[in-house]
Amino acid sequence: MKKKFQPFSDDSASLCLGEFTIENGTSKVALYGSLDVMRDKNGLKQAKALKAVVDAIVKALEHDKALPDEIGPAETPQQVKNPFA
Repeated sequence: MKKKFQPFSDDSASLCLGEFTIENGTSKVALYGSLDVMRDKNGLKQAKALKAVVDAIVKALEHDKALPDEIGPAETPQQVKNPFA
């Protein structure tokens, strides 16, 4: 049995829908790649899977009583010398 994707619960879980990837994290969920949803039964299955993940993300955010207005970058950007100059 597949474990249900729980947004923001760990820093290791990931899902793949075709070439579209959803990576879990405790402070963010990353969504990237490409997903072609075809007009067929498999396309419907993929669309429902994507919707379930996005719905879970929204639900987790809505139920977080300590949700901040905004989270800044994890690190302050560092200026480095241009190696091509």
